[in-house]
This record gives sequence, structure tokens and C-alpha cells, in this order.
Amino acid sequence: MIIALASHGYWWIALVIGLLAALVVAGLLALLLQAVVGIDRSVRGLLATAGEVAASTAHIPQLEATAPVLARIVDEAVIQDGYMNALTDGYGDAA
Repeated sequence: MIIALASHGYWWIALVIGLLAALVVAGLLALLLQAVVGIDRSVRGLLATAGEVAASTAHIPQLEATAPVLARIVDEAVIQDGYMNALTDGYGDAA
């Protein structure tokens, strides 16, 4: 059974459907705005942290100079160990 409506009734139905669609779109836009604000807040936190990390790691290239120095320290330690062994050889032996 088809309900007979006057053209005025069809306009009201169209307006109600349009209003419902506009409300759904407004709700989705509100959700999108919340997501964007959350992302923006996270990015600001990451940018602050990135600055701290950059400050902490700025001197890493200088660590390349550490390896040759450590090798020289090890070489010197081996020499000193040899001296100490030479000095203590026979120490404490019963005469």
C-alpha cells in the first residue's frame, strides 16, 4: 500500500533525511577533530623528546677518537705488566 503524500509531505521527509545526514556528518567531523588534536599533542611531545635525544647524542662522533686511545692504554698496560712481572720474579723465594 503506497501512502499518498502531498508534495509538502515529501519536502518534510527530505528535510528530515537531510538533517539526519548533517548530524551524522557533524558527529564524524567532531571525531576527526578529536583525533587530529590527539595526534597534534603526540607530535608536540615527540618533538620535545627529539630535541633532548639530539642534545644527548651530539657528542657521539667524538667517540670515534676513543678507540685509538684505548688501544694505546692497553699497550701501555701490557708494558707495565711486564715491568711488574720482572720486578716480582723470584720475590718471596726462600734463599
